[in-house]
Amino acid sequence: MPSAAPTLHPIPGAEHKLYDPADPATPAHGSELLDPSAVLRNGQWTLFSAGQAHCFGPPNIFSATLPPRASLSPSGWTVARDPSGELLPVASSERSAPWDAGGGRHCPSYVCGLDPTTNRPVERIYYAGAADHIGGPYSIGYLEWDGERWLDQPEPAFLAAEPWEHGSVYEPNLLFHDGLWKLWYVAGANRDDYLVHGYAESPNGRTHWKRTLFAPPEMKMFDFCVRPHREAFAAVFTRVSVRGEAPPEAGLWWCTAPTPSGRLADWGQPLQIMSATDRGWHSGPFKPSLAFDPSTPDKARVFFSGSYNTGQPGPFPFAFTTGSLELTFPEPLPPS
Repeated sequence: MPSAAPTLHPIPGAEHKLYDPADPATPAHGSELLDPSAVLRNGQWTLFSAGQAHCFGPPNIFSATLPPRASLSPSGWTVARDPSGELLPVASSERSAPWDAGGGRHCPSYVCGLDPTTNRPVERIYYAGAADHIGGPYSIGYLEWDGERWLDQPEPAFLAAEPWEHGSVYEPNLLFHDGLWKLWYVAGANRDDYLVHGYAESPNGRTHWKRTLFAPPEMKMFDFCVRPHREAFAAVFTRVSVRGEAPPEAGLWWCTAPTPSGRLADWGQPLQIMSATDRGWHSGPFKPSLAFDPSTPDKARVFFSGSYNTGQPGPFPFAFTTGSLELTFPEPLPPS
């Protein structure tokens, strides 16, 4: 087993609300934006999110940015909109419609890796798509940056193939490392109270996936977001409660490893950094996106989604929100 990672455990700090469809003080007022994926692209922080314009219809992927060269912050985000003020999707569905138009695009995950056919960097936003229904079943595909725009793909890149996946794969989190596209993902369905976490790796991020079970169904692991952290790797993951009152272990967890391993046992003893306690504007956090700003090496930020009960009549009286959690390390880390 690899040795313990030389990464300090953080101290959770302030929580900030970023998006709330019912709060006019947030840039998502009137629409739902959730499932964040934060990335520093070309010197500018970008937050990709899935969501529903006017809280209606199949979800799509949208973006928001901080000003160029601004430090990572929970405020100051500008959501991309068209000239009429409507949310502007990052890509069309011209080619992907047969497999993602009916149920929409969910849980984006940005990653930059190498295309082995050209040996050049390529940027992708992986996401879960559903052909017919917003509740799945899902497959995983991606949008690819061609230098000017994000292009949708005619087929998904990753489909359920193992019996333990129960015909649906979603919640992708990706990292390119050591020549491989590494994917952590959820399989199963909330409605069946069956969630299992898988791990897969591919030389090109499209085919020849080798997959294995990463976390058993009893853990109810819903996301596993991995980022490089100094000479090691850090991950934030969610444990969820599908039915009934949330148990103490539900919430966000932090762990580290010397390499981005596909074995959960290699990630050491995790630390809970947020419970599922109701904060009013969110409870039961999910879809964390871990981000480190080079300008503040003693801090990190976790973007996450949550929900609250609106009290409105109907079959689903909940609203989805997005927030961030500040993490501070016990002492400043030394320069790289």
